[in-house]
Amino acid sequence: QVQLVESGGELVQAGGSLRLSCAVSGVDFANEAMGWFRQGPGKLRELVASIPGVGLGTPHHADSVKGRFTISRDNAENMVYLQMTELKPEDTAVYYCGAALKYMASLGQLVPDHWGQGIQVTVSS
Repeated sequence: QVQLVESGGELVQAGGSLRLSCAVSGVDFANEAMGWFRQGPGKLRELVASIPGVGLGTPHHADSVKGRFTISRDNAENMVYLQMTELKPEDTAVYYCGAALKYMASLGQLVPDHWGQGIQVTVSS
């Protein structure tokens, strides 16, 4: 059974930092591309950052978070992280972790085969 479980979301003031974690089980984690997505109020779900499986490329970050957010993974622990700094109210969203076997390295895009349940991040002004 595949499970992705996010943690670390909370209410934070603008300018603050958070680290989201996603614990993954039931897949060959090292070969999975992983992504963090978010869906803000009244908005479509969007890709925030992605990281390919081992040896398959480099991480990708959306322009809206580039320089502020960093995705990373620990293949020994089956964990993926999103370090978020300089948070803005517009970063307020439900954040989802996703796992996919296929990764479009040139675009940093993936369509997850598996999703976490999502976790709320709220940034107050």
